[in-house]
Amino acid sequence: MKMKREDVRNVAIIAHVDHGKTTLVDALLKQSGIFRENQEVVERVMDSNDIERERGITILSKNTAVHYNGTKINIIDTPGHADFGGEVERVLKMVDGVILVVDAYEGVMPQTKFVLRKALELGLSVVTCINKIDRPEARPMEVEEEVLELLMDLDASEEQLDCPFVYASAKSGFAKKTLDDQETDMAPLFTTIIEHIPAPEGDPDASTQLLISTIDYNEYVGRIGVGKVDNGRIRVNQECVIVNHHDPDKFRKVKVGKLYEYEGLNKVEVQEATIGAIVAISGIADIHIGDTLCATEKPEAIPFQKISEPTIAMNFMVNDSPLAGQEGKYITSRHIRERLFRELNTDVSLRVEETDSPDCFKVSGRGELHLSVLIENMRREGFEFAVSKAEVLYHFDERNHKMEPMEIAYVDVPEEFTGAVIQKLTSRKGELQGMSPANGGYTRLEFAIPSRGLIGYRGEFMTDTKGNGIMNTSFDGYATFKGELSYRKTGSLIAYEPGESITYGLFSAQERGSLFIGPGVKVYSGMVIGQNPKAEDIEINVCKTKKLTNTRSSSADEALKLTPPRDMSLEQCLDFIDTDELLEITPSNLRIRKKILDPTLRKRSSNNKK
Repeated sequence: MKMKREDVRNVAIIAHVDHGKTTLVDALLKQSGIFRENQEVVERVMDSNDIERERGITILSKNTAVHYNGTKINIIDTPGHADFGGEVERVLKMVDGVILVVDAYEGVMPQTKFVLRKALELGLSVVTCINKIDRPEARPMEVEEEVLELLMDLDASEEQLDCPFVYASAKSGFAKKTLDDQETDMAPLFTTIIEHIPAPEGDPDASTQLLISTIDYNEYVGRIGVGKVDNGRIRVNQECVIVNHHDPDKFRKVKVGKLYEYEGLNKVEVQEATIGAIVAISGIADIHIGDTLCATEKPEAIPFQKISEPTIAMNFMVNDSPLAGQEGKYITSRHIRERLFRELNTDVSLRVEETDSPDCFKVSGRGELHLSVLIENMRREGFEFAVSKAEVLYHFDERNHKMEPMEIAYVDVPEEFTGAVIQKLTSRKGELQGMSPANGGYTRLEFAIPSRGLIGYRGEFMTDTKGNGIMNTSFDGYATFKGELSYRKTGSLIAYEPGESITYGLFSAQERGSLFIGPGVKVYSGMVIGQNPKAEDIEINVCKTKKLTNTRSSSADEALKLTPPRDMSLEQCLDFIDTDELLEITPSNLRIRKKILDPTLRKRSSNNKK
């Protein structure tokens, strides 16, 4: 018989990027007394890895739990970027309701719509938290209207439309039910969660059923499955069967090694767990997302939605440049292969395939950000390798027409830059779908554009809008191929001979375009050292010194002034490279190079293509 477990609530926090999900979790943790009086607490305590902390984004969903007035609230903090949308879709299977966080100034944004649609489709209860109400230009009442309009647009049920609103400032640590309240803590949000998010339901006497929604990985215990107990109980050392809704042939007997529940930021070992509990299970080697753990006598898989397919791919290969092996710790194809396949343990939206060459692997993901985070992680771990230009993955329909992934791009720009943005995006096969005024003198443009049209555009976009533009994208399915597209209108400046760059050589090179290197940098033939504003590539000798034949005054050389080189981040380099170039990645340097280093062979190859 189904019953509700009143002492537990399972809730996910969903929102657009930067609307304050992780900061809100901080405030809830602080109030629930998780931290000692004198404990030093970092901001955004849930963003645990370095890249999340530096970029201020959440990449992997995280679990935590707090207690409030005798009720245990399991909270899942989810990512906001579309590239990590696969994470959001899955964790929503573990919860009975969501807290939708919306910025009191920015209001409803594209990703708000994406995550809310997923929650409504699963029939989850919604609590809306309008955050950052202490911002000087906050407009909470208008934002409330926007949220209600969005719920209507997404065909929310009567019950979902009747969702409660809470107004908060996660940073200052207070929440209130009406704007006039004088609350100083998060209590109103806690009580709203307990009143409006339904308690988990299940049959505690039925046989065990638990759906694995996320995978954690740990060097010591291997894979750890995380999921919610839907029916029955689960105990340590219990004999279970693994089955999978999308793979009817899967049937494996396993034994539960250790069982953990979440308390604050820690996992606590427990002997058994019953319905509604979110648990982590270790000791089952080959456990995957979407697997259901069942009792041996009655194996029944719980349905779950398939994980979204990757839309973009790039090749990861062994670095074979003349400077290979000088800076990295892990450089062989065996190292790279092991590391990429290890990433599959935790990242389900990623695909890794072997190619005809043993030194090259095709890695597919949900977007440029998704793959660049993996590259940055590998680079910090001491790997040295090269990657190719990102390319989109095409599909073919039943009539063999080529289909490509499409995105909806929402662009908010100050009015004076709209012309430049529209011109650039239409030249990249974008179609303007709508244009409306947004807050603070901005204009919102909405484009339908092929995913490949956005590859390499972000850098240009920032230049065109003088850093004031905001661009958000969300995947919009597949459409018929829109025709060929040239990525880059400019050429490269290429080093002609190996050596070390010298001021004299760079001085004559900088008249040809903007440089990426300064003096005293090791270069090799075929390495890209700058950008030519014209379309063709130019070879330049940056290692040449001045011939000291004729007598000159000793001060004549002091007048050589170099423009500072353009320092490019990993994303900018990935954006810049063209299809005949590679990005060489080492722990200490990023170098752009031509795929074919020898100038004669390169010329021959480009003539053959023409």
